[in-house]
Amino acid sequence: MSPSTAPNRRVAALALLSLLGACASRGPVAPGAWSGRLALRVDSQPPQAFSALFDLQGDATAGELRLTSVLGQTLATVRWSASGAELQQGNEVRRRGSLDELTRELTGAPLPVAALFGWLAGHTSEAGGWHADLSAQPQGRVVARREQPAPAAELRVVVQP
Repeated sequence: MSPSTAPNRRVAALALLSLLGACASRGPVAPGAWSGRLALRVDSQPPQAFSALFDLQGDATAGELRLTSVLGQTLATVRWSASGAELQQGNEVRRRGSLDELTRELTGAPLPVAALFGWLAGHTSEAGGWHADLSAQPQGRVVARREQPAPAAELRVVVQP
C-alpha cells in the first residue's frame, strides 16, 4: 500500500469497525438512529489510533453509518442492504456483495452485524472475536475488544443522549 492510500484505508477501516461500537450503545436517539463519539485503537505495526463522530441509522439488514470529524467534515459513509454494501470516501466508492465481504476486505475479518444490533438491545455476546463490555451502557459508554483475529483492537464509544 502506498503512503497516500494508507490514510484512506485507515478511515475506511475505522468506518467499518465503528459499526461495532456504534451499535453497542444504551439505546437509540430516535428509533433506529444513534449518534456519538468513538475511538479505535488497533495494535498493528505500527499501532494505529483514530477518533470520529458517528451517526448510525437502520438495522442489521439495511442501514447507513456516517463518520465525521469534529469540524463536521464527512470522513466516510457506509451503506448496506440485502443487495450489498458500499463505502464512500469523497468521490471514491467501493461496492461489495455484502457488509461482511466489505469489512473482511478492509479490516481482515467480517464484523458480526447481527450481533451488533443485539448489543444495542443490551444483549452481551461474543461475536467474531469481539467482546462487548456493556457494564456502562446505562451511561452511554461501551468498550469492545477483539483479540482474534490479529491485530487486537479496542473500540470505545460514547453515545450522545
